[in-house]
Amino acid sequence: MPNIPMNPQTIHEFSAPTRLVFGPGAVGCVPVLLERSGIRAPLVVTDPGIREAGLLEVLTGILDRANISQVVFDETEANPSAETVNRCAERYREAGCDGIVALGGGSSMDVAKGAGVLVQNEGDILSYEGMDQFPYPPPYLLCIPTTYGTGSEATPFAVITDTRRRFKATIGGVHLFPHTAVLDPDLSVRLPLPVAGATGMDALTHAIEAYVCLAGNTVTRALAIQAVELISGNLRQAAVSDQNVEATGNMLVAATLAGRSFGFTRLGTVHAMAHPLGAHFDVPHGVANAVLLPHVMAFNLPACPDRYARIARAMGTSEDGAGTLEMASRAIDLVKDLSKDLDIPGNLKVLGVRRKGFRVMTDDAMKSGNLPVNPRKTTHDDIRGLFKQAYE
Repeated sequence: MPNIPMNPQTIHEFSAPTRLVFGPGAVGCVPVLLERSGIRAPLVVTDPGIREAGLLEVLTGILDRANISQVVFDETEANPSAETVNRCAERYREAGCDGIVALGGGSSMDVAKGAGVLVQNEGDILSYEGMDQFPYPPPYLLCIPTTYGTGSEATPFAVITDTRRRFKATIGGVHLFPHTAVLDPDLSVRLPLPVAGATGMDALTHAIEAYVCLAGNTVTRALAIQAVELISGNLRQAAVSDQNVEATGNMLVAATLAGRSFGFTRLGTVHAMAHPLGAHFDVPHGVANAVLLPHVMAFNLPACPDRYARIARAMGTSEDGAGTLEMASRAIDLVKDLSKDLDIPGNLKVLGVRRKGFRVMTDDAMKSGNLPVNPRKTTHDDIRGLFKQAYE
């Protein structure tokens, strides 16, 4: 979200429009939350994996018992396309729905947001690329994240893939904040390790980039550093266990805190580079972030050593006489260790990325709105060099 334009260096804006309901069993509150908002016929937006895992049946059963009719759209894919968003909006219109419930990861939530824009504004979702480009607000949206990564349940952004350009377009605006988010660790406690690791590292990247970015302020940095602390203390436990509800719940809260932070600050060079990796080579977003993060942190370190040192403390390192630069370097090592413990691949080469893609991915990264707020000025040559570092 943009700061108040009168003096963006000293005057900031923050609000938390999304109502947050969290805790084990919180999904059972969905009927009451819908009824209070006058929603009687929601479209449930999800993906095939959620259906196969039985989580969709949990939600639809709760809605059925409350006599709330629903229509399901379960065609969401990873790195969702504009075509998927368009189909979802058409399903909403055909069924005469009056609100949307998104169940799943960031892809489902982003499709739900995009479809909501089209329901009220029509056209193609890519025509609304940018901030506040749509005149009419979307219908009521309730998000139920089942991974602890994207924070989309608390942000005013949707990232949609333009398959023709092989480009991830960002649609944003104050009216894209979900009305309600329900965080229920019972739905996420059995995430497979690859999903848990990747989405958890996505949340950590959000928190770190929001904490060090130029657009941050006292409020957003407080949220971001708390997210770093929660993730560092809970991600390993949540990822490797199918029973640790407490750690899983803490991860869901951490992802939302990070989302609330970067929803007002944007991010940085990691995300500028990660989006082209998803668009051109279909690299899962959280994995792309995890591979890139240590390289970008090392690049940024001269610009913000104090903040990286604070991140190291939040991740559990005691100072024991270490200076600022040493502490800042420890933060990078801690991120590497966490990623390794979660079995995240170590480089882009093993993910199927090809060197010949560096040029176009660098060009796309330079178009990102995240670059201007990165703490260190990042040039075309810098981006290409970082891709090369992350490749080996």
